[in-house]
Amino acid sequence: MPPLSLAFIISALLLTIFSRILSRRQTASVLTHRDAVPVDFANSITLEDHRRAADYTIEREKLGRLESMADLALTFAWVFGGINLLYGAIASFIPPSLTRGVVFLLAVTMIGSVYALPFRLYKTFWLEQKFGFNRTSPATFIADRLKSWLIALVVATPLLYGALWVMRSFSGLWWLWVWCGLLALMIVAPSVYVRFVAPRFNTFTPLAEGPLKTRIENLLQRCGFHASGLFSMDASRRSAHGNAYFIGFGDSKRIVLFDTLLTQSTTEEVEAIVAHELGHFRHKHILYGIVRSALVSLAMLAAFGWLTKQAWLLPSFGVAYQDDALALFVCMLLASVVGPLIAPLGNWISRRNEFEADAYARQNVGAIPMITALTKLARDNGSTLTPDPLYALVNYSHPPVPIRVRQLRQDAAGEPQLAGAA
Repeated sequence: MPPLSLAFIISALLLTIFSRILSRRQTASVLTHRDAVPVDFANSITLEDHRRAADYTIEREKLGRLESMADLALTFAWVFGGINLLYGAIASFIPPSLTRGVVFLLAVTMIGSVYALPFRLYKTFWLEQKFGFNRTSPATFIADRLKSWLIALVVATPLLYGALWVMRSFSGLWWLWVWCGLLALMIVAPSVYVRFVAPRFNTFTPLAEGPLKTRIENLLQRCGFHASGLFSMDASRRSAHGNAYFIGFGDSKRIVLFDTLLTQSTTEEVEAIVAHELGHFRHKHILYGIVRSALVSLAMLAAFGWLTKQAWLLPSFGVAYQDDALALFVCMLLASVVGPLIAPLGNWISRRNEFEADAYARQNVGAIPMITALTKLARDNGSTLTPDPLYALVNYSHPPVPIRVRQLRQDAAGEPQLAGAA
């Protein structure tokens, strides 16, 4: 076996083993503390809710371990002949052309989506149903999948044609042109999503007049923030989980509150959550995130640009054909074992951002509403309060709720910040 493919297989196997070890640690930590509510939450979380969150976390980890093994099996299937098998089948009825490459990449994507479908079904209609979170009907589930696939097809097809044409036409610097296109896409995508994609799945209703809307508008005015609108989203059609988000740039910025959040939280708590999201904008976390993503994608595409022009790349994976689409797919496979290595750094930055956004909410609304909001979100979303520290360090993009609550209390009391909190 060529050294490159052997190194890839070993790396994929080691990453899967490491993820399983972390998952086992998470399960053990949650199970160990299942029968005792952490002291800081003894007055706000019942033992029943704590046990429910523990059981939910354990079931999710079990499913995650099965998914990781299934993903590894699919990866090995591609490496051990699957690429040749699929491309050969496509080549039997499509002559050499950009279309052949586009069809191959779309087929790879569709196979991955269909392959993951049983896990989605299990998660939605057994795991989420078991713990009272699922509100998705079979008809809605099917409609969501079909709409997602159709949108992905409509969006991906011209992009793939463009990328493969650039690879063919610009040779050595094709990756730079593709990066420019990707950068433009990253900038316009939120506005496109707000206007054309999100309404295909959910109904967005302007927030009703009343104390909550008045309070949020006053908060926006105090913080010097302009939004194109405040909306409630019918998230309860699919799930009992609560959340909120900001999306868009310039005049298309929207504040979206899940209807589940509105029914489960007080006016002060919703205001605190909005203030937290405002903190992300005030500290330019969104902008910096785009810059980081742009730089990472530039480095990745530069590596792709070099790899795709190496005559040994495809033979190293046993690929018997020559096509830019094949080279691009092999590069994506290689990236799949590099991404997890740099993900913890991104999570560390994200956790720092969350602390800053929490501090902004505390300064503008107060610590208590933010603490009670976080506590309710953890309770209502079934989030464990006792995660394994190493698991959280590697996998969590948000600090664990107990650490966030402790930080808010210490900041409110004028104590120094926690050093190195994860």
